[in-house]
Amino acid sequence: MFNKKNYPRALLLSTAVGVLGAGFSMHAGADQYSDAAEKWVTNEFTPSTLSKEEQLEEMAWFTEAAKEFRGMDINVVSETIATHEYEANVLAKAFSEITGINLTHNLIQEGDVIEKLQTQMQSGRNIYDGYVNDSDLIGTHFRYGKVVPITDIMEGSGKEYTSPTLDLDDFIGLDFTTAPDGKIYQLPDQQFANLYWFRADWFEREDLKKQFKDLYGYELGVPVNWSAYEDIAEFFSEHVKEIDGKRVYGHMDYGKKDPSLGWRFTDAWFSMAGAGDKGLPNGMPVDEWGIRVEDCHPVGSSVTRGGAVNGPAAVYATQKYVDWLDKYAPPEAQGMTFSEAGPVPAQGNVAQQIFWYTAFTSSMTKDGLPVVNEDGTPKWRMAPSPHGPYWQEGMKLGYQDVGSWTFMESTPEKRRLAAWLYAQFTTSKTVSLKKTLEGLTPIRESDINSEAMTEAAPKLGGLVEFYRSPARVQWSPTGTNVPDYPKLAQLWWQYISQVASGEQTPQQALDGLAEAQDNIMMRLERANVMATCGPKLNEPREASYWLEQPGAPKPKLENEKPQGETVPYQELLKSWEAAES
Repeated sequence: MFNKKNYPRALLLSTAVGVLGAGFSMHAGADQYSDAAEKWVTNEFTPSTLSKEEQLEEMAWFTEAAKEFRGMDINVVSETIATHEYEANVLAKAFSEITGINLTHNLIQEGDVIEKLQTQMQSGRNIYDGYVNDSDLIGTHFRYGKVVPITDIMEGSGKEYTSPTLDLDDFIGLDFTTAPDGKIYQLPDQQFANLYWFRADWFEREDLKKQFKDLYGYELGVPVNWSAYEDIAEFFSEHVKEIDGKRVYGHMDYGKKDPSLGWRFTDAWFSMAGAGDKGLPNGMPVDEWGIRVEDCHPVGSSVTRGGAVNGPAAVYATQKYVDWLDKYAPPEAQGMTFSEAGPVPAQGNVAQQIFWYTAFTSSMTKDGLPVVNEDGTPKWRMAPSPHGPYWQEGMKLGYQDVGSWTFMESTPEKRRLAAWLYAQFTTSKTVSLKKTLEGLTPIRESDINSEAMTEAAPKLGGLVEFYRSPARVQWSPTGTNVPDYPKLAQLWWQYISQVASGEQTPQQALDGLAEAQDNIMMRLERANVMATCGPKLNEPREASYWLEQPGAPKPKLENEKPQGETVPYQELLKSWEAAES
């Protein structure tokens, strides 16, 4: 947990903007930079939670701090999503004009970002001066010692280059980028959750509500558990079948053998089912990947080593994935990848999706779509994901992607510090609210609670309400139990694809996955390549021993389909409001 007591007060409080004016004077010849700041603040960086004067003060600090880096060519990289496109196309140019640093922000695919990062880690050759890298790699960065923690930058060589208005306490994702040693390793730059999506207009139709109640004995509404989700999927696919002359389906997913099939599970299907242990932001000692950790050391994935990758809850979850894809999704979904399946709900023939990223919000609210009203408001809503029968209160309920600024030991210090200035610029309060409205991937509490977000909320389908709600803490990225994300993540899609194609049963495939993960961790243990908290695998013992212990891995339930439970969407919103007050 991030401890704000470790940091000077000026680094934490947004009110520190006022201190910049005292004693600050632009050096001679800096008019071009202050003019640039005036131009960008006036014409682009609005709205902001800061006043214009506070924005200009913040930008003046960046101009002054960048003096010794002027004229340098700095290269950073991120994956290609709307937020990063805004950074690459707008913020990089603004930063260069305001600071005099020639900043190039490259956009490549997520897998390529990890590949470049791995290459730099292994070779020691500087490829990029800064990476926006998913916090899913926090366990990797913490253990290998190849990344310079943000904490060390702020307290060491980067102390005088750390903005007094950074206000770490305002970031909503620091728990996800903080390692067991208490240090912050990465600075959140954007984040989005994996939620439940549904056609609110269909769910409110009296004829459909009556038909559902007659068939299933309870109200059509936001599903609280997987039983209700399954009933609703069956209802629309097999009973309703058509709306306004168009074939409709009660579920959407994807099943093509592709690396994105792995994300479908690591982001974080087993946590939704309840396979791991209680604990936020990730289950302990067994996380949503099914990896058990003892004293910070990963000790196994297999049930026979105390893990849960191939336990009854994971097998149940995988079987539901296969069943729902086969029975209730459009037939073409089985041959789709993540990126191909993503736009399908916007075409207007899908009633609900259990696994939907809020990063799609912007593309799902465009005028003229079948899922958007004439006034620009969406016909759909997002809500918390339903949970499986193994889930218990106190467990995480889903995944949240947190792309975060990451700096490597192998990057020359001066280049790293110049890139650190850009990282702070892209997350500064001067630009963060505008960036949030562009990409809809909020990182600051102050932005989420701003008047501008309140005004935008009616067209965002529940995004603002979710991020303002107490429920959001149950959505988190991959945690620190995963010792080498790149090596382990690539296993998942290979084994899950065997289930999707029917080549193996869920139990067979997950047995293979658990063994493969343990083998990689065993090799890491023998190679002794980690600076701290490397794997120390348990010796295998009878699965029954572990299944009889409290927590994960959990024994098979006698009834894996309890009574379906739903809640009206408006009541859900009211419960959030009550919890906030």
